[in-house]
Amino acid sequence: MLFTSGRGGVWERLRRLPDRTPLRVKMITALLALVAIALTTISVAGLIAFQSYLRDQAAHEVNVVFGERASQLSGQSGSFGPRSGLRLDEFGLYGNYLVELLNPQGQVLAPSGASGSGPSVPTSKDWLKAHSGRLVIVPSQSGSDKWQIIAKQYTVNVQTGFQVSPPQTVILVVGTDLGNVDQTIRQLAGIDLIVSTIILVGLVVVGIAIVRASLRPLTDIEHTAEAIAAGDLTRRVPDRDPVTEVGRLGRSLNTMLAQIETSFRAREESEAAARRSEERMRRFVADASHELRTPLTAMRGYAEYYRQRGGVQDEAAQGTSAPANGGGQYTQGPLSRADLNRIMQRVEQESARMGVLVEDMLLLARLDQQRPIEHRPVDLLTLAADAVQDARMIAPRRTIELTVGTGAAFLVLGDEVRLRQVIGNLMSNALNHTPDGTPVGVRVLAGPRQPVPSVVLEVTDQGPGLRPDQAERVFERFYRADTARTRTAGGTGLGLAIVAALVAAHGGTVALDTAPGRGATFRITLPLAPEARSDQSGDDEPLITDVTGPTLD
Repeated sequence: MLFTSGRGGVWERLRRLPDRTPLRVKMITALLALVAIALTTISVAGLIAFQSYLRDQAAHEVNVVFGERASQLSGQSGSFGPRSGLRLDEFGLYGNYLVELLNPQGQVLAPSGASGSGPSVPTSKDWLKAHSGRLVIVPSQSGSDKWQIIAKQYTVNVQTGFQVSPPQTVILVVGTDLGNVDQTIRQLAGIDLIVSTIILVGLVVVGIAIVRASLRPLTDIEHTAEAIAAGDLTRRVPDRDPVTEVGRLGRSLNTMLAQIETSFRAREESEAAARRSEERMRRFVADASHELRTPLTAMRGYAEYYRQRGGVQDEAAQGTSAPANGGGQYTQGPLSRADLNRIMQRVEQESARMGVLVEDMLLLARLDQQRPIEHRPVDLLTLAADAVQDARMIAPRRTIELTVGTGAAFLVLGDEVRLRQVIGNLMSNALNHTPDGTPVGVRVLAGPRQPVPSVVLEVTDQGPGLRPDQAERVFERFYRADTARTRTAGGTGLGLAIVAALVAAHGGTVALDTAPGRGATFRITLPLAPEARSDQSGDDEPLITDVTGPTLD
């Protein structure tokens, strides 16, 4: 069981080895294996072909020598003559080739022309009959060499001196040692091995360099992915030639990463916006509850006061009711008609204030829901002139001027009622939050031309100004720069928030330029209507125009 478990673990590790091997190692190994197989195949095929060629050459020459000696033995040609006997001392000499005459017992009758150990030639009748006159390969008498020979029986007369013996059977053996051929093949195989090893070593060096260079883009992709996983969504894969596969892959990855970054940023912004919206909603509900509590508390207090006093006294007793002291506090008893009128007047004032607060909150709620507003051509200059005229009627002792730029028709697309509310809130803010007699200025000028031509409306006062922390929060809902002001004098704290929301709904922007002791300038930028953009010129020199009521007709 232990052996089986261990064997299974080894096999599992071997099976998973390719999956755990780096790509560059796989590529280099595959390349070396293919080259090694190719070199081995080429070397083996070449050696086999060359060995076959050498043996064919040797076989041809053996056949030639055998033909010559066989002709001599048959008496068909040669220097011995047809009727003379065979001289054994001259027959075997033939260069480096083996030429031997054997008796049926395998003894050598004529000397061999080759040096070294000769071939081991079988002399049995069956073997000679099966291989007579045919080229065969036999082993050497000693050593590992092989011989390529041709053997055949003949009946000849052997001449010794001047005597010729009776006819006797001899075996003619002609052959060549294949050891030289095999040695040449072995030397060539050694050379092939050395050359192949050098090629493989060089291929390893060059292959590693090429594979590293080829996989460098994948390494860059890996590093980019790691950086993105760490949170850096701005990283991109380096650009490569789009003609290559890696270049196209990098371009596709960059496109995908851009989309992922956009989606992630949008999600983050959406989540942040949702958190801000929830926070604003909570703060809005808390502030609205606090603001509504004040008039409701006052109204409930007057109602309880009316109930505690027992209602209104009779007409006959009205003259006898008087305050217990000069502070307006009445003694217990029914209320007079004058007291009831005073209570009803205060209830009416608180109700009106609560109604204004509710209307403002409903307007902000509609704007938060992005409900569509009217988009009609509106002359912003006319609205500014009307607001200046109204302010002069409300504060006749103030200096209120209207400055108008030249070179453009100040038409915008929007809701005239809401734009009047924007300018009115800005004028009310300037009048209510600055000392009496403080000058107020309104300017209508041509705004920036990029991204679209626009118009700028500014409301400037020379009041005490605001600190940076106050200016940063001035457009928040229910925010009051002066927390010591009473709610009656300070308003609801929604005026500037409504201005910001309405301007944003019209596709514009609102900004504040202020500093302590320098007054405040509220600047609204709205896009011009399409019909007014062609009339806009480059002359933005302002002209001070004193617009009064009659001149507006």
